[in-house]
Amino acid sequence: MAGIVLVGAQWGDEGKGKITDLIADDFDFVVRFQGGNNAGHTVIHAGRTLKLHLIPSGIMYPHITPIIGNGCVIDPKVLIEEMDRLEADDISTHRLLISCNAHLIMPYHRDLDGASERRLGANEIGTTKRGIGPAYMDKASRMGLRMQDLQDEHILRKKLEAALPEKNDILSKLYDMPTYTVDEIAEEYLQYAERIKPHIAETSAIINRALKADQWVLFEGAQGTLLDLDHGTYPFVTSSSPTAGGACTGAGVGPKAIDRVLGIAKAYITRVGSGPFPTELFDETGEMLTRVGGEFGTTTGRQRRCGWYDAVIVRNAVQVNGLTDLAITKLDVLSGMETIKVAVAYEYEGRRFNDLPCHQTVFHHAKPIYEELPGWTEDITGCRTFEELPKNARDYINFIEDLAETPVSIIAVGPSREQTIMRRWPDRI
Repeated sequence: MAGIVLVGAQWGDEGKGKITDLIADDFDFVVRFQGGNNAGHTVIHAGRTLKLHLIPSGIMYPHITPIIGNGCVIDPKVLIEEMDRLEADDISTHRLLISCNAHLIMPYHRDLDGASERRLGANEIGTTKRGIGPAYMDKASRMGLRMQDLQDEHILRKKLEAALPEKNDILSKLYDMPTYTVDEIAEEYLQYAERIKPHIAETSAIINRALKADQWVLFEGAQGTLLDLDHGTYPFVTSSSPTAGGACTGAGVGPKAIDRVLGIAKAYITRVGSGPFPTELFDETGEMLTRVGGEFGTTTGRQRRCGWYDAVIVRNAVQVNGLTDLAITKLDVLSGMETIKVAVAYEYEGRRFNDLPCHQTVFHHAKPIYEELPGWTEDITGCRTFEELPKNARDYINFIEDLAETPVSIIAVGPSREQTIMRRWPDRI
């Protein structure tokens, strides 16, 4: 068998879509195992830029079966819109499979998400207001509706009858917002069901049969390690587990199915939304990274916060995920800098931290300890081997590799599939 997990090693937006699209040709299945349409993967395909939010990036390959796993939460309206956009671009979605156990995002989830953020005011978490968190809350409290419920109108209505009294009370009494009836939601979602039903399947069984048959399965994560509900910068996190362990629960496979874990990290670092960010830049360098790197969210369009590469965060990702390889993206964005900084540790009240501090107050106020490396002026977007990179760019990659104690196997030097150096990633694993 060959099960490979691909995860973000920072705060998301690392370029996972590009790397998935790059290596997916070797695989038979690509499985999205967590999150919802709060994620965004940008893929450049046949000269076109495609933005995916729910459907795995492997949809671009006609021989791959893309799967949305049970660990995801799905807004069926958004899913259908994404399918329609792909079909309009002559990319077939007939192979798409959706776990019958994936949970549904309901209209009241979106309302509650937005209302909760407004109520928090200056203390807002910075969610995408897509209803992701409230949908996972209902899943944990056993009040959620699942994809399989779309296949039985009686069950759908019964579950809505159980959920709506509480949701309507919160909407009306706490937030002074409109409420919902069973009929209006059922009518809307049963229309979605007609389109989605052919794609609903017991995907865990399908994935496990594929692995036993020595087929190749790529498990594609959304967001990043520092947004993990358990291991991220809580409470400024997502509501699922975008770490390698989440691939097992979110796809329904055992840990023995995982042979390799590829972590994706930018050559610098970004995050969207609120929360601590030790290496964040508020100067001209930060503005340059935003401009040259095109740092605006795929899903929301929000400007990303930019900072120097943080080796402490990536070391943490190596430990939490058991990373076997790193892919460094957007190395070309650093071209033209005289010097480049890398945070190798933190300092707080005279104490040095080589690992993430366990107390959030320390992390919020930690100061990065930098090492400075010489930059390069050459255009590297045409480089296709490691040896073609300028010496200072090679030294930068080697420095990152040494700090992470994990090989940098893939280096992206531009946004297109071709602008990539496959340094240590084999053609067939």
